[in-house]
Amino acid sequence: MYKYLLRPVLFLFDPERVHHLSFSAIRLMHRLGFGMIFRWLYCVRDPRLEREVFGLKFPNPVGLAAGFDKDALLFNELSNFGFGFVEIGTLTPKAQAGNPPKRLFRLRADQAIINRMGFNNRGVFQAAERLAGPKRVLIGGNIGKNKATPNQEAVKDYMICFEALFPHVDYFVVNVSSPNTPGLRELQEKKPLTELLRVMRRENSKCAQINGCAEKPLLLKIAPDLTDAQLRDIIDIVRETGIDGVIATNTTISREGLKSDMYMQEETGGLSGRPLRKRATEVIRFLVREGRGEFPVIGVGGIHSAEDALEKLEAGASLVQIWTGFVYEGPALVRRINKRLLEKA
Repeated sequence: MYKYLLRPVLFLFDPERVHHLSFSAIRLMHRLGFGMIFRWLYCVRDPRLEREVFGLKFPNPVGLAAGFDKDALLFNELSNFGFGFVEIGTLTPKAQAGNPPKRLFRLRADQAIINRMGFNNRGVFQAAERLAGPKRVLIGGNIGKNKATPNQEAVKDYMICFEALFPHVDYFVVNVSSPNTPGLRELQEKKPLTELLRVMRRENSKCAQINGCAEKPLLLKIAPDLTDAQLRDIIDIVRETGIDGVIATNTTISREGLKSDMYMQEETGGLSGRPLRKRATEVIRFLVREGRGEFPVIGVGGIHSAEDALEKLEAGASLVQIWTGFVYEGPALVRRINKRLLEKA
């Protein structure tokens, strides 16, 4: 129904406006009692889908990637579409408007999206207040730095976000790979990234002691545009710092092989969707092979079908996430992936 009735109507309007309208509609429908219907339609519950990864038990391996529910507004409602986990953010210490609109573009011929949102969010402390309530789903906290914060002071922003979210999320993701915050990807270089992650590990230990609990899994989200040499550096950094895993990958700045009109291809920002599928899988396979399976990888990028998800898992990913595929295919995609996994079980 979504692809043939709802999507054609939604795609007539500005994508960012549709995003906000969709959130309002989901909230309203849940208030009217549709949550149970959504669970019946989309949730697949079976012990064979469960995965234990970095000490957490996931009811199924399909998650919602960061960027969809940036401000932790609808994580419980979104769980009714069948997700095994929801990653909120990217959150920054201070609220920021992000880049000026227009900043979100559909490339329909490629089943892709270009975004240059720029970490627009209401700030980590507002999100922490919402996350303090009941949660029906595992939550990942994706954290970043404010645009105005220079790279040499970035670690302070990550620490602020970490401390604010620590009591409320199940795992953390350090985002240094968005192409939409000037200079952010420079933090992926070996020296600054190693230092940042070492500080975050110490912060993790401190927060665990203060809260009287275990440390939270700490993951790193990387770009698909890294070279093999840079990916080897990432593997070395994971080993040296002892973080718990990697999310591969974020959006790409590449425009190779696109079919959409040239004026759309020339829009700046990160590209997600089908064109990213092959490269994201290559990065996953490289990390798992060269890292000898020493750390888990969450696969994301170009998952628009159950077969796309299986490709990531067969390349060595422990879990997968969707975002653009959710926009193009609708919530039935989550069900199709989980059903296909049960067929393979």
